[in-house]
Amino acid sequence: MERKHFLRNILLVSVAPAVLLAACKETGKPAAQAGPQPTFTCPMHPQIVQNKPGTCPICGMDLVPFDKSNKDHSLTLDNSQIALANITTVTIGAGNLAGFKQLNGRLAVDPEKTNVISSRVPGRVEALYVRETGVKVTKGQPLYRIYSEQLAALQQEYLLAAAQARQFPEDARFAQIEKGARQKLALYDQSDAAIQQLLQSQKVNPYVTYPATQSGIVSELSVTEGQYVAEGGPVMRLEGYQQLWVEADLYPAEAEAVKPGQTVKVMVAGWEQEPQQMTVQFINPALQSGSQLMQLRGTIPNPDNRWQPGQQASILLPVKSKNDVLALPVDAVIRDGKGTHVWIEKSKGKFEPRMVTTGMENYDAVEIADGLAAGDKVVVTGAYLLYSEYILKKGADPLAAAAGHQH
Repeated sequence: MERKHFLRNILLVSVAPAVLLAACKETGKPAAQAGPQPTFTCPMHPQIVQNKPGTCPICGMDLVPFDKSNKDHSLTLDNSQIALANITTVTIGAGNLAGFKQLNGRLAVDPEKTNVISSRVPGRVEALYVRETGVKVTKGQPLYRIYSEQLAALQQEYLLAAAQARQFPEDARFAQIEKGARQKLALYDQSDAAIQQLLQSQKVNPYVTYPATQSGIVSELSVTEGQYVAEGGPVMRLEGYQQLWVEADLYPAEAEAVKPGQTVKVMVAGWEQEPQQMTVQFINPALQSGSQLMQLRGTIPNPDNRWQPGQQASILLPVKSKNDVLALPVDAVIRDGKGTHVWIEKSKGKFEPRMVTTGMENYDAVEIADGLAAGDKVVVTGAYLLYSEYILKKGADPLAAAAGHQH
């Protein structure tokens, strides 16, 4: 009996570890499967999904974790997140939408603001106070100094006539001669103060300093120091940029859509957010040389000289309009290769993507032909941030959710 008890104890001791190990393995299986496996995706490329950290093979960004078991297709943000993302909404309703025909144009110098500075007397340019183009000058600023022998001769002639008039005050003929000599000096831009100083000093001064007759930018220099210029010869050109021409090319068939006196919108390249109103002043009835294009022209103000001649501009001609349509700002609509969607605020702080079909569009608004109804509360700013946040949190394209909720 003792031998049997001994063998049974030996068998129990040898089998117990195996039984305990198997039990541990069995109980360990549920523990390993207790929680969901983490999943990682790229914020910029949601098609990249894997079950471990790493980097995106497309853009190299670090993958971020997301809960793939979350089937909620909406995003919920608190008030601080909404303010930080600058998310604003509007209740969509029916209204009018105007279409536009876009013409390519450019800015040009307004000839009415251009002035050619020419020499009033023949002579030699002794000093040129502005020696390069692009310099801004103000009205009354000295531009150049000229030496003129002819002016010296006229001054001497006036001194003699004035002396004769003083010596024979009763002789009207000498008074007329003095008056004629004074008028000659005035024609050479000699001011009354300069003529009076000439009388007091009794010395001729062949040097004349000419000031700017208007403010502007020096666009062209025609002389250099020491150069002789004839009477009326050009010295420099001043251009004023406070008002610019807008020139646009259009085909003869397009000319029927616009008339002189009509108001159109102008968008300067780089300043599309600040469209300008322009009145069409002129449409050239003849085609441009070597082309089948006509030319439209108007003027726009140029505050602070922010724009320069030669810049590209677009002219928007109204060509058609629709009434009783649903329209949203262009930035509210998100487009990619899979479709078009907007974001709807279903309740306070809760946003959902909605697939839509667009129709007519202009530079700042787009028609929503299908997918929305009057009264829907649509996100108009911050839509792209919601798009990125959805990918970051859900690891999927919002269009997949929008397609499932389309109505």
